[in-house]
Amino acid sequence: MASYKTVEIKEDIISRNNQGASRIREGLKGKGVFYLNVMSSPGSGKTTLLKRVIDRLKGDFCIGVIEADIDSEEDAGAIAEATGVKTIQMHTGGACHITCQMSEEALEALGVDGLNFVILENIGNLVCPAEFDTGAHENLVLLSVPEGDDKPLKYPLMFEVATMVAITKTDVMPVFDFSVDRAKENIRMRNEKAPVFVTCARTDEGVEELTEYIRGKAEGICGRK
Repeated sequence: MASYKTVEIKEDIISRNNQGASRIREGLKGKGVFYLNVMSSPGSGKTTLLKRVIDRLKGDFCIGVIEADIDSEEDAGAIAEATGVKTIQMHTGGACHITCQMSEEALEALGVDGLNFVILENIGNLVCPAEFDTGAHENLVLLSVPEGDDKPLKYPLMFEVATMVAITKTDVMPVFDFSVDRAKENIRMRNEKAPVFVTCARTDEGVEELTEYIRGKAEGICGRK
Protein backbone atom coordinates (compact mmCIF):
# COMPACT_ATOMS: atom_id res chain seq x y z
CA MET A 1 0.00 0.00 0.00
CA ALA A 2 1.45 3.35 -1.08
CA SER A 3 2.26 5.81 1.70
CA TYR A 4 1.26 9.44 1.59
CA LYS A 5 0.88 12.43 3.86
CA THR A 6 -1.78 15.09 4.13
CA VAL A 7 -0.81 18.76 4.07
CA GLU A 8 -3.23 21.30 5.51
CA ILE A 9 -3.19 24.79 4.03
CA LYS A 10 -3.51 27.09 7.03
CA GLU A 11 -3.58 30.37 5.14
CA ASP A 12 -4.73 30.93 1.58
CA ILE A 13 -2.99 33.08 -1.02
CA ILE A 14 -5.72 35.72 -1.09
CA SER A 15 -5.56 36.21 2.67
CA ARG A 16 -1.81 36.74 2.55
CA ASN A 17 -2.18 39.09 -0.40
CA ASN A 18 -4.77 41.15 1.48
CA GLN A 19 -2.49 41.49 4.48
CA GLY A 20 0.31 42.75 2.27
CA ALA A 21 -2.06 45.11 0.47
CA SER A 22 -3.18 46.64 3.76
CA ARG A 23 0.45 47.26 4.65
CA ILE A 24 1.06 48.99 1.30
CA ARG A 25 -2.07 51.11 1.65
CA GLU A 26 -1.23 52.30 5.15
CA GLY A 27 2.40 52.89 4.24
CA LEU A 28 1.48 55.12 1.31
CA LYS A 29 -1.09 56.98 3.38
CA GLY A 30 1.58 57.64 5.97
CA LYS A 31 3.74 59.18 3.23
CA GLY A 32 0.84 61.24 1.89
CA VAL A 33 0.67 59.29 -1.38
CA PHE A 34 -2.71 58.50 -2.95
CA TYR A 35 -2.87 55.25 -4.97
CA LEU A 36 -5.53 54.64 -7.63
CA ASN A 37 -6.03 51.23 -9.27
CA VAL A 38 -7.76 51.33 -12.68
CA MET A 39 -9.32 48.10 -13.99
CA SER A 40 -11.37 47.05 -17.01
CA SER A 41 -11.44 44.70 -19.97
CA PRO A 42 -8.96 45.26 -22.83
CA GLY A 43 -9.92 48.09 -25.15
CA SER A 44 -12.31 49.85 -22.79
CA GLY A 45 -10.39 53.13 -23.06
CA LYS A 46 -8.34 53.14 -19.83
CA THR A 47 -5.26 54.82 -21.29
CA THR A 48 -7.16 57.47 -23.24
CA LEU A 49 -9.37 58.36 -20.28
CA LEU A 50 -6.35 58.51 -17.98
CA LYS A 51 -4.66 61.01 -20.29
CA ARG A 52 -7.64 63.35 -19.93
CA VAL A 53 -7.83 62.90 -16.16
CA ILE A 54 -4.07 63.34 -15.63
CA ASP A 55 -4.04 66.54 -17.71
CA ARG A 56 -6.63 67.99 -15.34
CA LEU A 57 -4.83 66.89 -12.17
CA LYS A 58 -1.12 67.28 -12.85
CA GLY A 59 -1.13 70.97 -11.99
CA ASP A 60 -2.24 70.14 -8.45
CA PHE A 61 -0.55 66.78 -7.81
CA CYS A 62 2.84 65.19 -8.44
CA ILE A 63 1.68 62.14 -10.41
CA GLY A 64 3.36 58.86 -11.28
CA VAL A 65 1.89 56.11 -13.46
CA ILE A 66 2.49 52.35 -13.47
CA GLU A 67 1.43 50.67 -16.72
CA ALA A 68 0.91 46.92 -16.33
CA ASP A 69 0.85 44.73 -19.43
CA ILE A 70 1.84 41.22 -20.40
CA ASP A 71 4.15 42.75 -23.01
CA SER A 72 4.89 45.94 -25.02
CA GLU A 73 5.51 49.52 -23.94
CA GLU A 74 2.65 51.09 -25.91
CA ASP A 75 0.61 52.43 -23.00
CA ALA A 76 3.56 53.72 -20.98
CA GLY A 77 4.86 55.55 -24.03
CA ALA A 78 1.43 57.02 -24.77
CA ILE A 79 0.93 58.28 -21.21
CA ALA A 80 4.46 59.70 -20.88
CA GLU A 81 4.30 61.47 -24.24
CA ALA A 82 0.80 62.88 -23.75
CA THR A 83 1.09 64.01 -20.12
CA GLY A 84 4.79 64.29 -19.25
CA VAL A 85 4.31 62.61 -15.87
CA LYS A 86 6.70 60.04 -14.43
CA THR A 87 5.79 56.66 -15.95
CA ILE A 88 7.09 53.10 -15.84
CA GLN A 89 6.07 49.97 -17.75
CA MET A 90 5.63 46.75 -15.79
CA HIS A 91 5.61 43.43 -17.67
CA THR A 92 3.84 40.60 -15.88
CA GLY A 93 5.45 37.71 -17.74
CA GLY A 94 2.08 36.33 -18.75
CA ALA A 95 0.23 36.89 -15.48
CA CYS A 96 -3.31 38.19 -15.92
CA HIS A 97 -3.42 40.18 -12.69
CA ILE A 98 -1.34 42.25 -10.30
CA THR A 99 -0.71 40.92 -6.78
CA CYS A 100 0.25 43.11 -3.84
CA GLN A 101 3.86 41.91 -4.18
CA MET A 102 3.97 42.94 -7.85
CA SER A 103 2.32 46.22 -6.89
CA GLU A 104 4.93 46.85 -4.21
CA GLU A 105 7.80 46.06 -6.59
CA ALA A 106 6.33 48.43 -9.18
CA LEU A 107 5.97 51.21 -6.61
CA GLU A 108 9.61 50.74 -5.62
CA ALA A 109 10.68 50.83 -9.28
CA LEU A 110 8.63 53.97 -9.89
CA GLY A 111 9.91 55.63 -6.74
CA VAL A 112 7.28 57.51 -4.75
CA ASP A 113 9.65 60.12 -3.29
CA GLY A 114 8.49 63.44 -4.67
CA LEU A 115 5.10 61.99 -5.70
CA ASN A 116 1.77 62.25 -3.94
CA PHE A 117 -0.49 60.53 -6.49
CA VAL A 118 0.16 57.16 -8.17
CA ILE A 119 -2.02 55.50 -10.80
CA LEU A 120 -1.84 51.79 -11.62
CA GLU A 121 -3.34 50.89 -14.99
CA ASN A 122 -4.00 47.23 -14.29
CA ILE A 123 -4.06 44.33 -16.76
CA GLY A 124 -7.03 44.36 -19.14
CA ASN A 125 -9.18 41.60 -17.64
CA LEU A 126 -12.57 41.56 -15.91
CA VAL A 127 -11.84 38.49 -13.78
CA CYS A 128 -8.43 38.03 -12.13
CA PRO A 129 -7.48 41.64 -11.24
CA ALA A 130 -10.61 41.92 -9.10
CA GLU A 131 -9.46 39.02 -6.92
CA PHE A 132 -6.18 40.63 -5.80
CA ASP A 133 -6.01 43.75 -3.64
CA THR A 134 -3.12 45.87 -4.94
CA GLY A 135 -2.92 48.13 -1.89
CA ALA A 136 -4.65 50.98 -3.72
CA HIS A 137 -6.88 53.42 -1.85
CA GLU A 138 -9.51 53.45 -4.60
CA ASN A 139 -10.54 51.13 -7.46
CA LEU A 140 -11.83 52.75 -10.66
CA VAL A 141 -13.57 50.24 -12.95
CA LEU A 142 -14.41 51.05 -16.57
CA LEU A 143 -17.32 49.62 -18.56
CA SER A 144 -17.29 50.55 -22.24
CA VAL A 145 -20.38 50.78 -24.43
CA PRO A 146 -19.15 48.15 -26.96
CA GLU A 147 -18.87 45.57 -24.16
CA GLY A 148 -22.58 45.70 -23.39
CA ASP A 149 -24.58 46.79 -20.37
CA ASP A 150 -24.81 43.22 -19.02
CA LYS A 151 -21.17 42.90 -17.94
CA PRO A 152 -21.82 43.71 -14.26
CA LEU A 153 -24.09 40.65 -14.19
CA LYS A 154 -21.48 38.39 -15.80
CA TYR A 155 -18.44 39.63 -13.88
CA PRO A 156 -19.86 40.48 -10.45
CA LEU A 157 -16.67 40.65 -8.38
CA MET A 158 -15.10 43.34 -10.57
CA PHE A 159 -18.02 45.66 -9.91
CA GLU A 160 -18.29 44.65 -6.27
CA VAL A 161 -14.72 45.80 -5.55
CA ALA A 162 -15.14 49.06 -7.48
CA THR A 163 -15.20 52.25 -5.46
CA MET A 164 -16.10 54.22 -8.60
CA VAL A 165 -17.29 53.20 -12.07
CA ALA A 166 -16.94 55.00 -15.40
CA ILE A 167 -19.08 54.07 -18.39
CA THR A 168 -16.88 54.88 -21.38
CA LYS A 169 -17.07 55.39 -25.16
CA THR A 170 -20.56 56.86 -25.11
CA ASP A 171 -19.94 58.43 -28.52
CA VAL A 172 -20.56 55.02 -30.13
CA MET A 173 -23.84 54.47 -28.30
CA PRO A 174 -25.95 54.75 -31.49
CA VAL A 175 -24.15 51.73 -32.96
CA PHE A 176 -24.66 49.40 -30.01
CA ASP A 177 -27.61 48.04 -28.06
CA PHE A 178 -26.47 49.69 -24.84
CA SER A 179 -28.64 51.40 -22.25
CA VAL A 180 -27.03 53.63 -19.62
CA ASP A 181 -30.03 53.08 -17.38
CA ARG A 182 -29.71 49.29 -17.70
CA ALA A 183 -25.98 49.49 -17.06
CA LYS A 184 -26.50 51.55 -13.92
CA GLU A 185 -29.21 49.18 -12.72
CA ASN A 186 -26.92 46.19 -13.26
CA ILE A 187 -24.05 47.93 -11.49
CA ARG A 188 -26.35 48.72 -8.55
CA MET A 189 -27.22 45.02 -8.28
CA ARG A 190 -23.53 44.39 -7.51
CA ASN A 191 -22.59 47.62 -5.77
CA GLU A 192 -24.97 50.11 -4.20
CA LYS A 193 -22.34 52.65 -3.14
CA ALA A 194 -19.89 53.25 -6.00
CA PRO A 195 -20.71 56.42 -7.96
CA VAL A 196 -21.19 55.89 -11.70
CA PHE A 197 -19.87 58.42 -14.22
CA VAL A 198 -20.97 58.49 -17.86
CA THR A 199 -17.93 59.50 -19.89
CA CYS A 200 -16.40 59.86 -23.33
CA ALA A 201 -12.71 60.71 -23.59
CA ARG A 202 -13.08 61.86 -27.20
CA THR A 203 -15.79 64.43 -26.47
CA ASP A 204 -14.87 65.08 -22.81
CA GLU A 205 -18.37 64.11 -21.68
CA GLY A 206 -18.32 63.42 -17.94
CA VAL A 207 -14.52 63.62 -17.67
CA GLU A 208 -14.57 66.75 -15.51
CA GLU A 209 -17.06 65.21 -13.09
CA LEU A 210 -15.00 62.02 -12.78
CA THR A 211 -11.80 64.02 -12.32
CA GLU A 212 -13.26 66.14 -9.56
CA TYR A 213 -14.43 63.05 -7.70
CA ILE A 214 -10.94 61.53 -7.94
CA ARG A 215 -9.44 64.86 -6.86
CA GLY A 216 -11.53 64.83 -3.70
CA LYS A 217 -10.43 61.29 -2.85
CA ALA A 218 -6.77 62.17 -3.47
CA GLU A 219 -6.94 65.30 -1.34
CA GLY A 220 -8.25 63.18 1.52
CA ILE A 221 -4.93 61.30 1.50
CA CYS A 222 -2.33 63.81 0.41
CA GLY A 223 -3.78 67.28 0.01
CA ARG A 224 -2.07 69.00 -2.92
CA LYS A 225 1.51 69.70 -3.91
